[in-house]
Amino acid sequence: MKKYARMLLATVVAIVVGLALTSCTDSSQDKENKAKQDNYDHLVAQQPAGRMEYSPTREAINQWVKTWGKRGKLSYVYIQNADGEYGYFIMKGLPVPRCKMLTPTERVESTSNGVAVLAQPGMDGTYTSGSTCNAYYGFDATTGAYMEFTVGTNQSFFLFDKPMTMPEYATAKQLGPTSVNDLEKQPERSGAGR
Repeated sequence: MKKYARMLLATVVAIVVGLALTSCTDSSQDKENKAKQDNYDHLVAQQPAGRMEYSPTREAINQWVKTWGKRGKLSYVYIQNADGEYGYFIMKGLPVPRCKMLTPTERVESTSNGVAVLAQPGMDGTYTSGSTCNAYYGFDATTGAYMEFTVGTNQSFFLFDKPMTMPEYATAKQLGPTSVNDLEKQPERSGAGR
């Protein structure tokens, strides 16, 4: 029994000494990470994060929700090309990036060999690379026609919830089936939709 107790004690001592030695041999990266964390802790103690009485960011998000959370809300999409010329679409709701999905695009599986991230098919039964975030689609305000546009290095788009009257927008070319004049003829539209 004494022999067993001595062996157990020797094993425990060896483990403790081994752990102590490993903690003494921090890598350079460990030392730099510790220095960075120590500096951060010091700065937080000296300059803690302030507390706001009011959040303009939360207010803006709430206003966005209030603006776009209405069924039938119209969006006025003005596109500027590389020459500075403008055109516009009028769509039902917001333009949607093609990389947005209704279902998860990945599934994480853990096995004894590690963790794997597996692609999931979209609602159309195909897989996407997620590289279509610069392509947007939506539906025309009056005809319901599908519309898609891409923005890139030489093209930008500006989104509004009402038609714009500034000169660059007022002279924009109609790019979709619906014009601003078509909507002005309809009663009680006022940019909010039906």
